[in-house]
Amino acid sequence: MSRTAVYNTTVTWKGEHWGHLVMGNGPQFDFSAPPDAQGHAGAFTPEDAFVAAANTCIMLMFIWAAERFKLDLRSYECRAEGTKLIELNRTELFTHLRLWPVIYLGTGGSEPEQVKKRARRALQSAQKYSLVANSIKSEIIIEPQFEIVE
Repeated sequence: MSRTAVYNTTVTWKGEHWGHLVMGNGPQFDFSAPPDAQGHAGAFTPEDAFVAAANTCIMLMFIWAAERFKLDLRSYECRAEGTKLIELNRTELFTHLRLWPVIYLGTGGSEPEQVKKRARRALQSAQKYSLVANSIKSEIIIEPQFEIVE
């Protein structure tokens, strides 16, 4: 049977192009539009949040999948980039997200190529089961680098 879960945030305008975000699970901070949209440099933006949501969700799902696939995960670091299209009428959308995870894995007694194969399957599962990845219409491109260590 299907279930639901509810997540909430509250935003407050602080003047100019500044806002304050309070997340339902506690964290809070200021945010702004990006500089190209009359915002402030060096501030957290909705665009950052969008890219970060996909990146963090896929990472957490990879950790889950690595456990299921019995991978000896040593480290995971992923840079992500979102490409925004600005139409002539000034509407905007992210056309795609690109993620470059660098994943270090121990062999756990297996052949390195077998470990990489299982890691690829785990990463595919992570994307398949990512709530955020499933909720966005942008294309998601993942270009992993697997490093096997003893």
